[in-house]
Amino acid sequence: MQHNAFSDQIRLSRRFAGRFITSVIALAVATAAGCTSIDYQKLTTGEISGSLFVMWVGEGNSSGDGNFLFVPDPRDPLVFHRADPTAPGSKIKPGLMYTDGGSIPKIAQVFKGLSPWGYAPAYMIHDWIFIAHHCIVDGSTEKRFDQVRGVEFDDSAAILGEAIKALIATRQVAPNDVAPSAITAAVGSAIAKELWDEKGACKSLQVSAKDIASAEAAIPGSTSKAQNLRAFQIPETVAPAVRAVRPAKIIARLSF
Repeated sequence: MQHNAFSDQIRLSRRFAGRFITSVIALAVATAAGCTSIDYQKLTTGEISGSLFVMWVGEGNSSGDGNFLFVPDPRDPLVFHRADPTAPGSKIKPGLMYTDGGSIPKIAQVFKGLSPWGYAPAYMIHDWIFIAHHCIVDGSTEKRFDQVRGVEFDDSAAILGEAIKALIATRQVAPNDVAPSAITAAVGSAIAKELWDEKGACKSLQVSAKDIASAEAAIPGSTSKAQNLRAFQIPETVAPAVRAVRPAKIIARLSF
């Protein structure tokens, strides 16, 4: 697979977790079929439960529809279970993180199933895997990342496909003949593997104190010390050092 402008676009978007799917979606639709060992059709179906909060924190660029903050519901967090309880990443509960959904390029959003938020819960699971992986590679020993310490690159692509299948199986989204396979191929492609192998990305992915405070103002208790330890497992060192001027705007809440 040859280098192209899509990979350059990805590298310019390091801060936000959703960029890990950036632009390779469009590339995968046309060319990625032979570049990945993951066959979406052969994947098992996972299980998704819980609620999903998404807050807007900034405008987007040529991919996605903006920059957002994913905030787990402290009472009903988003959780994904793989069909095989012994498989790597058998249970994944995403923590507080930046995202822009599926980071689908504008040019590709006209196609059915390629909305940046069409498979939002699955994208959140995949985003969290990438964030955790980069922090683990950079030496983090935080317990919040333990759930994915054994997840390899091919596992990450398979998990996204299994999560999409879960959404289809429970009729949260309509079946689609092209999009799920294309998306799974994209996140299992050579370009995505280059991103997976990068080092030194963990620090740039950390949620700022200001945005943590905004999340707390919008969803009281979501980032408190007690909730951090019980639900998010976020270290006390990331507790907000500033007070939010105003709450972040809740864009959407989905329950499964």
